[in-house]
Amino acid sequence: MTRFGGRPLTVTPSRPQRTRSNKFIRDFSILIIGALIFVGTGIVALTAEAAPIAGPTERGQSDGGLFLRKPNASGPDVAAPELDAKVTIAITGIVARVTVAQRFKNPDTEWVEGVYVFPMSRKGAVDHLLMRIGERIIEGKIDERKAAKKRYDAAKRSGRKASLVEQERPNLFTVSIANIPPGETITVEMSYQQPVTVVDGLYSLRFPMVVNPRYIPKGPHIAGVGGIGWGVNTRTVPDAERITPPMRHPILGKGNPALITVALNPGVPVAALRSLYHEVQVADTGEDSFRVVLRNGPVPADRDFVLEWRPDPGSAPRATLFKEEHDGETYVLAMVIPPTGEAKKDEARLPREAIFIIDTSGSMHGQSIEQAKKALHFALDRLHPNDSFNVIGFSSQPTPLFAKPQPVTPRSLATARLFVDAMTADGGTEMRRALDLALDDRIDTSRLRQIVLLTDGSVGNETQLFRLIRQGIGDSRLFTIGIGSAPNAHFMNKAARFGRGTFTFIGKTSEVTDKMTRLFKKLGNPVLTDIAVEFSGQPATDVQPGRVPDLYRGDPVIVSARLPTDDGDITIAGRLAGREWATTLALADALDGKGIAKLWAKRKTEALMDELQEGVDPMAVRQAVLNVALPHQIMSRYTSLVAVDKKISRPSDEGMSRRAVPTNPPAGWTPPRAAGKSLPQRTQGKATLRTLAQSTVAGNQAAPASTIHQPGRPGAMIRLNTRTATPAGQHLLIGLLLVCLALAVWFVRRRTAQ
Repeated sequence: MTRFGGRPLTVTPSRPQRTRSNKFIRDFSILIIGALIFVGTGIVALTAEAAPIAGPTERGQSDGGLFLRKPNASGPDVAAPELDAKVTIAITGIVARVTVAQRFKNPDTEWVEGVYVFPMSRKGAVDHLLMRIGERIIEGKIDERKAAKKRYDAAKRSGRKASLVEQERPNLFTVSIANIPPGETITVEMSYQQPVTVVDGLYSLRFPMVVNPRYIPKGPHIAGVGGIGWGVNTRTVPDAERITPPMRHPILGKGNPALITVALNPGVPVAALRSLYHEVQVADTGEDSFRVVLRNGPVPADRDFVLEWRPDPGSAPRATLFKEEHDGETYVLAMVIPPTGEAKKDEARLPREAIFIIDTSGSMHGQSIEQAKKALHFALDRLHPNDSFNVIGFSSQPTPLFAKPQPVTPRSLATARLFVDAMTADGGTEMRRALDLALDDRIDTSRLRQIVLLTDGSVGNETQLFRLIRQGIGDSRLFTIGIGSAPNAHFMNKAARFGRGTFTFIGKTSEVTDKMTRLFKKLGNPVLTDIAVEFSGQPATDVQPGRVPDLYRGDPVIVSARLPTDDGDITIAGRLAGREWATTLALADALDGKGIAKLWAKRKTEALMDELQEGVDPMAVRQAVLNVALPHQIMSRYTSLVAVDKKISRPSDEGMSRRAVPTNPPAGWTPPRAAGKSLPQRTQGKATLRTLAQSTVAGNQAAPASTIHQPGRPGAMIRLNTRTATPAGQHLLIGLLLVCLALAVWFVRRRTAQ
């Protein structure tokens, strides 16, 4: 502004100047809007990793139903399929027939495909499937896995109701139900046969009810086999997506109720009967037979159901033999309980080298870690002065207490107790590296080398670990102790078998003393060794297992066989506490046993699958398994059950979404802290007891994050849609780079315009 003739003079900008000013404002506004869009996109991508679910109060509902985000994370949430189960168990002698009826309800207004990953007995030979739609029943069929999946997919696309049951592990299955109408229910009923367990004269049957969250070791990602889980397929676990189902957050409460009924007819008088983890009512139904039901009705599927019974003293059979005719051949199942073998009084006790491996990963958080620590304290108290020992804790990495096994002294035991007391559960389950430290393939006849593994077995890389145990066990023995309400029994049993040891299950802290006492009675030399099975009068036999392992005190010999005829005898022989021992059973005296052929087929397919650990061609193993599983109509790694309705239900103009049924967290498990403390690292050099104890109690090294996805806050749920090809962090980075590029373009344009 200036003055002209005493009056202020206002200078009006020229038209070009106004144009440049307007362009500047416009360009700057576009830049800001673009930056907000890109940064906002990155933030949305980051928060999309876990879509929250709205609680009942947010939705104005009181039923506490579970809701999942739609794949595109927009619009209202959708209801997860609801599931309840009815379980019927019929036990006759040493064989059980189990029927599981799973009822899937669609609470939404859209057609859905329900998917549920569930456990089943590792011993069970699954052979039957029914799909119930109202009053109609569609019977399933065992078929080669690829053919069954193809048939199911065709029915799903055409709008017909269908169900598919696939085996992921010998004790882990997936059921898929296609075209469940809005508001309606479809029931899938599966049946399987299994032998009961006998240890120390105590008979038991376990019914698994929940899947522990499996740890997936890090590694190169691969396409693998698609599934609904949170895991990422890797080279060591190519089916991670199929064995890691979403889990309900504990704040939501328990779901998936199950009603269990047992008809027990053991064939002998029973002195005692109990359910270990559920309250039951027992009623006499006849001579030496009982009906067992849950006292308070259905229970959440959050822990295994275990029933135990003990025959009256003197009435327990020392030998049991069943047989069944199938397709012109005879199948037999024999169980023989040898007399207790006692060591000679003048036989000196060999010194032991005991290696205790304890799992301190996040899946052990809660009651499991306390059970494991109590069991380990018990084991330390039972060591002798002429023994040596070491303790290895592991989560995301192993932490040995000593650089090498140390003699048992008051000082070393005190150090070990402090080390155990300081353990907390957090991090991943990197079991392989812990086993690497413990396995020793040396042969030392002057010392018994025993490895005791305490874990819930929540791992996905079972095959890798089995191979490691078989190759590195040497002259050692591996004893596994399953901890928690639902351990991975398949892994624990097979690891013990490959390690020539035994498996012990501890389901609650009050069982530690009793079961650890039984275990320590077995930690000496095996009672029955060099076991051989022979059939007289038979030109050819196929006995399973092909080689009976050494047995420990209280363990029975159980064999199954396929025979051309039912003539002759079966002789089981071995060395009992250093002495020759044998027993003979007449095949003509065998009891009728329905389902024995399927139990033999189950064992045969397992033996064939074990050949994969020995380097046998996978295609040859696959064909050999199909040659057994298809004629006997049982499920396996390469066969599935499929049932398809002939009637088309879903209209062609209506879509269908795929949704998973979340599993319950195992009873007693609590989510670990987001940032917890790990085991202390082994002190280097000659550390004093006080220094080591202080280091142990402090435990102040941060644990690496676990790759098991647990919801980080109440109400968080894993998204069920397919993962995007670009991670969220990269989305944000790309957005920021584009903002920088926009700034550069704007700057160049401004300079050019000037």
